Amino acid sequence: MNKKILQLALPAIISNITVPLLGLIDVAIAGHLGSASFIGAIAIGGMLFNIIYWLFGFLRMGTSGFTSQAYGRHDLQEVMRLLLRAVGVGLLIAATLIVLQYPIRKIAFFLLQTSDEIAYWADLYFRICIWGAPAVLGLYGFSGWFIGMQNARFPMLIAITQNLVNILASLIFVFGLGMKVEGIAWGTLIAQYSGFFMAVGLWFHAYGRLKVYARWKEVWDRKEMKRFFSLNSDIFLRTLCLVAVTTFFTSFGARQGDVILAVNTLLMQLFTLFSYFMDGFAYAGEALTGLYIGGRNPKALQRMIRYLFIWGISLALFFTLLYSIGGQQFLGLLTNDTSVIEASAAYYYWVLAIPLAGFAAFLWDGILIGATASRLMLYAMLISSATFFILFYSFYDRMGNHALWLAFLTYLILRGVIQTVLWRREAAITE
Repeated sequence: MNKKILQLALPAIISNITVPLLGLIDVAIAGHLGSASFIGAIAIGGMLFNIIYWLFGFLRMGTSGFTSQAYGRHDLQEVMRLLLRAVGVGLLIAATLIVLQYPIRKIAFFLLQTSDEIAYWADLYFRICIWGAPAVLGLYGFSGWFIGMQNARFPMLIAITQNLVNILASLIFVFGLGMKVEGIAWGTLIAQYSGFFMAVGLWFHAYGRLKVYARWKEVWDRKEMKRFFSLNSDIFLRTLCLVAVTTFFTSFGARQGDVILAVNTLLMQLFTLFSYFMDGFAYAGEALTGLYIGGRNPKALQRMIRYLFIWGISLALFFTLLYSIGGQQFLGLLTNDTSVIEASAAYYYWVLAIPLAGFAAFLWDGILIGATASRLMLYAMLISSATFFILFYSFYDRMGNHALWLAFLTYLILRGVIQTVLWRREAAITE
């Protein structure tokens, strides 16, 4: 069982770590163009696309759960329908985004209210990169399908290739052809399509024999589409709550001054690093939960969950120890501003508590997605998000920025606890 978990988790962890590199590479290149406005434009543009695409993450998550269950049942026709449905819906959403790009762009920049120069370059970046929406959202469908088929290697290979193409293309456009932000945008766009077409090629190489099961008419079956969107609407609403909490965390930190904003941003990098590893095991939970539910193997499912939580606890303890020993040194790598490093010491114990407080939430997300029990995940997110805001506003006057961290830590704990209770209740009902 450990071997199965690691075969899925380790490639997923590598894929997760490469994801932020796309944005980091763009920022690094922009940083050598001679103006801070270029960096700001890439940061704003990248943030907008992160929010947009994050909201449609259900194309990956929902597809993974459905596909793993169909694969566990050896239902190859359904497996094929799910791929066509996920990619097809992704392309339709992407086409809608392209058609509506003008109002989306205008509303976004009105809310952000950046300087005219940053707005000009960010607008240019957006107008080029929006054409990558079909590649990004189509790839979401492929990635979820690959994971559902117990194959985490292909998403890893695609993520690595995208980064290499992005580096090479952006360098050629910017330093070879003398472009500025538009060169970075074209490099990103080419990398996105290289990933999508690589997914198509890998599919034909490894799964091309399944094309005989393609039935386009059945893909858009009304009953199945209703089921598809019922699951994914839960995931969409759950993601909205997640975006609300994380956006509020950043925006309210900004209102407390530059130093507190910098402290919160740097400390959250430690949480983000931990999340990359836990998400890898959550992906393994998605794939294996669906496999065992589809194969009607409850004993293997319970055994897998037990092993998954052993890995989760072990990783949480490891990161707690790692951050207690070397966390301050890591912050020193991220900034040489001594005032920020000194100010972070007052909040550092919150970061030390995050791994043990948050690991269960990540693992249960994966298990519930694999079980297509998205409604349970949504309930847990709604309650924990509401608690986050209630706690923050209850204690902010007395605790200041500490109230933000207290609310966030409680939010993580509650997600894990509520999902545990709901899962056990659901299991008891079905037995």
